[in-house]
Amino acid sequence: MPRFYFHLHNDIDVPDEEGKELPDLNGARIWAECQARMLIGQIAKEQGRVVLHHRIDIEDEYGLVGDTVWFRDVLQIED
Repeated sequence: MPRFYFHLHNDIDVPDEEGKELPDLNGARIWAECQARMLIGQIAKEQGRVVLHHRIDIEDEYGLVGDTVWFRDVLQIED
């Protein structure tokens, strides 16, 4: 099973040194979307803000970024 790395780019850059084995890039994207939502909730709770341009880059085991999950794309804001 391939290993994917999820590099967080928010107020600071946090590289993923361990990665996670997932079946494919689609599975990695789903996992990253869930992580982004969790981080959005955590930051909103602790700091009272959400920054929509934060992102998670999904890198494969060869060092190629296959996809990016933007925080703005994983939630729906309603008024």
